[in-house]
Amino acid sequence: MRLLTVVVGLKERRPFIALAQAGAFANYRLQHRLWEGLPHLLHAILGLSGSVEPRSNNRADGQGGRGFDCSALSFSGVCVQPRWDIHCEYCRVGRGNLCANWNAIGDTVNGAFAEYVAVPAANAYRLPDGVDDQQGALIEPLSCAVHGLRRIGPVLGEDVLLIGAGTMGLLLLQLLNRAGARSVTVVDRKATRLEVAKTVGAASVAGDVPEADRGTFGVAVDATGVPAAIESAFGALARGGRLMIFGVASADAAVSLSPFRIYNDEITVVGSMAVLNSFGAAADLMAAGAIDTGPLLGPPFALDQFPEALTSVRNGEGVKIQVVPGG
Repeated sequence: MRLLTVVVGLKERRPFIALAQAGAFANYRLQHRLWEGLPHLLHAILGLSGSVEPRSNNRADGQGGRGFDCSALSFSGVCVQPRWDIHCEYCRVGRGNLCANWNAIGDTVNGAFAEYVAVPAANAYRLPDGVDDQQGALIEPLSCAVHGLRRIGPVLGEDVLLIGAGTMGLLLLQLLNRAGARSVTVVDRKATRLEVAKTVGAASVAGDVPEADRGTFGVAVDATGVPAAIESAFGALARGGRLMIFGVASADAAVSLSPFRIYNDEITVVGSMAVLNSFGAAADLMAAGAIDTGPLLGPPFALDQFPEALTSVRNGEGVKIQVVPGG
């Protein structure tokens, strides 16, 4: 079985369709829960794209009517940015990731856990030369990390605390190092992930913040969404420090942060929501070899091994679990 992604939009004021044959897709640890109840949700989409012309409604051979002529396709690799804007007040001021009418492929509409999925054509980016399918499926999460780095601001010369060594944490780690952080200390409770963190550039690792034993930090990043971890990150900040809450917590989660300390120590707390004009930059970084993807990726699962892939996610195995149709 081969998966196809269908990309639909407008080109030169005429309808067109682009077909994408999926090469690999990433199985988010969050989304394995969605799969069990909503079988088309997945938003890390990678495939092949080629535009085709709409059929004429009045062909002499009787083959007209609605639809598209797919008889002469030439394909090129694409990856898909899943979010699109509905032009609310936030979109109009350039903050589409905060859209009041939020929509994202694999979130609010069906995604790539299906043979076909429709996406806006403007969301399809050509897969850079030299980027393979497994790397291409990491461009979407990398674009979230790129936006996060922009949100936190300059880190040149800073000692950074990063809590969480999953896929997002390990991508953030590499970007923080490239942005000039003096050191990045990574905290995670899984020893196997900490070993990967050391491989991709952590200056030191620890199983909990008190174990880090590095004093205070100018910047702290939470990539877990766990309230206790966020509080620990806040507590480890130096005066004038910055905390970015990057991990996704439940909507009803709460944390206890000292408002006096935020005032007295001039602590800055920021969030980072999804992507904002960062997908192209992520693709360029991947093409430039800026991200070491090897330690993040194990051997991919074939499509008929999908149940085993979900079991691996549930068991917390590996870092990034991927399924490759035809693999």
